[in-house]
Amino acid sequence: MKTRFDEFLEFPCRFPFKVVGYTDPALIDEVVAVLQQHVPGDYSPTSKDSGKGTYQSITVDVNVESKEQVEKLYQALSEIEKVRMVL
Repeated sequence: MKTRFDEFLEFPCRFPFKVVGYTDPALIDEVVAVLQQHVPGDYSPTSKDSGKGTYQSITVDVNVESKEQVEKLYQALSEIEKVRMVL
């Protein structure tokens, strides 16, 4: 991944990840499990369902240490089966 996070952010910092996936009660737990593998911590994600209820978005703030860590988290979160995109 060739991103420019390091040009715009000063690390370490809090970084919000928004994960959009198919609505499933287990999706929040799966997102937090991936985050715990890479950046253990106490997470309080928020969730919002789409208008028709097909999708849900999960937002969670993570303390990140580097551009590489942000890229790794984007990759790991996007590999969750129910996830459609990570913003």
